[in-house]
Amino acid sequence: MKKIGIIAAMDEECEAIEKLMTNKERKNIFDLTFFVGKIEEKKCILVKSGVGKVNAARTTQIMVDHFKVDYILNLGSAGAINNDLEIGDVVIGKYVVQHDFDITAFGHSKGYITGIGNSILCDREKVEEMEKKIDKTPNDEYKVKFGVVATGDIFCTEIAMKDKIRARFNADVVDMECAAIGQVAFLNEVPFMAIRSVSDSPNGENASTFDENLKLASKRCADMLEIFLK
Repeated sequence: MKKIGIIAAMDEECEAIEKLMTNKERKNIFDLTFFVGKIEEKKCILVKSGVGKVNAARTTQIMVDHFKVDYILNLGSAGAINNDLEIGDVVIGKYVVQHDFDITAFGHSKGYITGIGNSILCDREKVEEMEKKIDKTPNDEYKVKFGVVATGDIFCTEIAMKDKIRARFNADVVDMECAAIGQVAFLNEVPFMAIRSVSDSPNGENASTFDENLKLASKRCADMLEIFLK
């Protein structure tokens, strides 16, 4: 049976996924708590990484080393920088970028990472599988978009930054972990997919909006996971 690694950054995001799991057991490794169980009869390993790229990358490598997962899913909240997206909408990554990675002084484009490139593709097979399942699932509550997730070590609040990231990367949402998880998965040759739900949009006051909508965004990601694993 294939093993699916699931990484989320925050308690609320993990709790929404953990509710779907059966036959759970805990394993503690390097101060991280991994939940090993089943969702829709698929073997899953869930872990909370903590916020930010370093926490996310560290957790991903530990998961790969100790559980030998067949693919990795990153789920969680995100800030909308595509004005067509609203609170609770879902973005499934076609590819991910690191908007704060900058070696433009050496002639590279913003976001270019040596040995990686300008972006990290999410697993095409899994994305296409998700597209087919979404098409077959009636939904009038919220939009599901297949697009671009931009990651950086900053909770984006400035409209100017939002517009700059949108223009440079054609990104739909911003977060703080996704592309770091994708990079480690890529380097380990493990397929990767990202599911993010909108909790806020940078407008100078979106920290409070994020707090208000984190549980909703977490529930939407869990709903998407359930659809994907059925």
